[in-house]
Amino acid sequence: MNIVLIGHGRMGKEVESVAAERGAKILRVLNSNNNIGSMGITDHALADADVCIDFSHPGVVVDNIKAVAGCGKDMVVGTTGWHDHLDFVKALVEKHEIGLVHAANFSLGVNLFMQIVHDAARLMDKYPDYDVALNETHHAGKADSPSGTALALGSIILQSIRRKQQLLTHAPQIPVKAEQLHLSSTRVGQVTGKHEVLFDSESDSLSLIHAAKNRRGFALGALLAAEWLRGRKGMFTMRDVILG
Repeated sequence: MNIVLIGHGRMGKEVESVAAERGAKILRVLNSNNNIGSMGITDHALADADVCIDFSHPGVVVDNIKAVAGCGKDMVVGTTGWHDHLDFVKALVEKHEIGLVHAANFSLGVNLFMQIVHDAARLMDKYPDYDVALNETHHAGKADSPSGTALALGSIILQSIRRKQQLLTHAPQIPVKAEQLHLSSTRVGQVTGKHEVLFDSESDSLSLIHAAKNRRGFALGALLAAEWLRGRKGMFTMRDVILG
């Protein structure tokens, strides 16, 4: 499998390392030095690529997707913070007949965690004594807040617990309303990623926690998604990859 890697921060380096282990070839890397305004994404640059993997930045990822789709190449998007443009991207995918896998988080463990949270939230919907909240912690340099994973977890809970109807992502200045799901974010040091769902009642508390040890799992998940995507057209998520 031949890959063009878009973005070359810490995640990009992990993808390069894991790709070598799996026998995949990184043809070239397009980054802030040679891909300003997505101008580096051309038919020539992607000529021999099977797939592009994007771990760039929320501010440029949609332009990158548009350029890759225009070249008719499949894509795995690991960048978060762009889901307000989901309908636009879906239209691009359909127009250019490419395959695209996106996810709030490509880690296998996180995706299993999401399923566990889904099951737990559906159970807690029956027991109104339990309130619920979310917290996520990441390294101080993370660009988006809350994390895409936390927002995905929030969506799962809102869909599963009927008494929760609104996601509150800022620090409240007044008491949190019963129908609000509070999602708090912490940025500190070098934390790779930690997500906690807390169910609390007068009698006890239950916590579900996922803590990433390193970035290898995210890179491996992205490469597994790229391998799975071959021959498929349309918009997919990591859930499709796991179940497919």
